[in-house]
Amino acid sequence: MSGCGCGTDQADQLERKTLLILLLINLSMFFVELASGIFADSTGLISDSLDMLADAMVYLIALYAVGKHLSLKQKAARFSGYVHIFLGLLVLFESSRRFLYGSEPEGPFMIYFGIIALAANTYCLYLISKHRHSGIHMKASFIFSANDVLVNLGIIISGFLVIQLNSHYPDIVIGTIVSIVVIRGGILILNEAKQEKCENS
Repeated sequence: MSGCGCGTDQADQLERKTLLILLLINLSMFFVELASGIFADSTGLISDSLDMLADAMVYLIALYAVGKHLSLKQKAARFSGYVHIFLGLLVLFESSRRFLYGSEPEGPFMIYFGIIALAANTYCLYLISKHRHSGIHMKASFIFSANDVLVNLGIIISGFLVIQLNSHYPDIVIGTIVSIVVIRGGILILNEAKQEKCENS
């Protein structure tokens, strides 16, 4: 149960409300960052947009799991992990493609939209932190939100480096780092779900 000091039903309602807000924020940011990433020819922004999409799917799955049996929460967390690994591999493919064929990222756009994404994810992290001990499905959401904040900081830094070095490599590097963070987050939550299943079996 959430640490709100309220009953189970009320705690579940708070979780649903929080997850719905997170879902809407991440889905909106997916479209914003995808459009800005295509316009700015930025691997980092496009990669982070896919990460936002993965997180939106995680929140949707977690929303379904609220109030459900523990086994369903574990299944929801595992599915979230697989989704992140799959999208992380897509991000890695896109970074590799741009490394081979080149790109011309716009540093100022990377910084601007990186800051917007950072603000959105920081708010998401604040909201989900209140519920991170409510179950494996909520812990998965917290892990992914925390990763996103670090990724956004990396995009902002890489935007400055693109400008200063007049090179597309910092953008490709951050895109690759995003893929690793996303895949690692997926593996981490799969391990957490497996461990919790063993502890409760």
